[in-house]
Amino acid sequence: MTERYLGSGTIERDESSLTGPVPAHLPRRLTIILWDFSWYTQAGPGEPYEDLDAAVADAAALGYNAIRICAAPLLLFGGLGLDDLARDLEIEGLGTAPGGGFYGQRTRWYDTPGGFRVDLHARLLALFDAAARHGIVIILASWEYQQSPAFAASPWWFEAIDAVPLDARYRLLADAWDRMITWLTAEGHRSRIALVELHNEVDFSILPAPEDGGADEIVRLRSRHPDLLITASYGKPPHLAMHRVPDGLGAAQFHVYSYGVLDALQRRIDIRAEASEGFPNATLRALLRADAPSVASYGRAAEWKLRATVITDQMVYGYDWVDPQAWDAWLFENYPPYEQVMLREIASRTIAIAAWARWHGVPAIIGEGWVGYTPLHGTFEESSIGRALAEHGVRTALDHGMWGVVLCSNAAPHHPMWQLREWQRSLNAEILAR
Repeated sequence: MTERYLGSGTIERDESSLTGPVPAHLPRRLTIILWDFSWYTQAGPGEPYEDLDAAVADAAALGYNAIRICAAPLLLFGGLGLDDLARDLEIEGLGTAPGGGFYGQRTRWYDTPGGFRVDLHARLLALFDAAARHGIVIILASWEYQQSPAFAASPWWFEAIDAVPLDARYRLLADAWDRMITWLTAEGHRSRIALVELHNEVDFSILPAPEDGGADEIVRLRSRHPDLLITASYGKPPHLAMHRVPDGLGAAQFHVYSYGVLDALQRRIDIRAEASEGFPNATLRALLRADAPSVASYGRAAEWKLRATVITDQMVYGYDWVDPQAWDAWLFENYPPYEQVMLREIASRTIAIAAWARWHGVPAIIGEGWVGYTPLHGTFEESSIGRALAEHGVRTALDHGMWGVVLCSNAAPHHPMWQLREWQRSLNAEILAR
């Protein structure tokens, strides 16, 4: 090894210290489990979140210390006349499909049969009570301008928030969060709040760009609650131009997905678009189950439900009827040319987020990642390949001072990956040991 001086660029920097300060009462590291809206949309008899206390206890037993949820602030505290609905919310999912079953039955997150009612006020309080019993903190977010209202039987929730002018939506969210924080404080749970996100993935929701009012509302909400970490999350932060992220965020809660080979497949089968001529194309037809109905005979969810979510009817049909073994076979066969690209992309995006957070002196979190949206019974992320990508992301995040990180967006009770218990326990222990 040479002792010659070859320039400052050859000197490695230790960037493992946290990118920014964390309130002293919160865990030194967060190992995050993503419950999103599923904690109330999959809470019926026999479903993963029927028993909240048991679900929280199970997460804690695997080493998780933070749960990230949609807390539905607009439904609960938006001042939109939805109080009665919030206390007796009928969960339907995307609705009954022709020939039996329901739309979204083989998707992730949308595999919600519904058929039960929930008092969301009481349920949120029960979650915080359970979190206190089991030493868990909560990351509060909203998916309401992205998908949550689509799971309700009634369109009232969606219609109420959709009626709010686009340029008033961030203020509406900030005011709702202010009231929710005040309520949780009165219930004795302020110290359980790890982070408040104005909204999940503001760049992929029915909201203006965050620089068009969102950052100002975050600053206003932070001034009301200076002891709390308050921010907004990005689904795809501008990694090559992070200066575009507006000032004012109290934390960097950004997501890192490296679609790579998955994106190649999705483009070939045109599954994320809508109203595509000739859908499904020949490539997708070759991947469908033998019993797949035609698009016309399968129909589609109610129009208002599709307006209330960012996924398309083509995604619902394709994911409900694709053969997961054929899907996986394509990904595994075509993965090798994408491997290094995906590994580098995960690392470079994670490092860019950490560098931005260190520049602004705020804690950094990866709240979602690593590959992307696959059919419910696809096993690519659960495989040794997918786990290696996840481990690479987690370790890169820790090496660059991330405060918190998700193991994988699919590692939660409502996904098959939940059965990889030893993998979760081991990786969580590694995170908490750093």
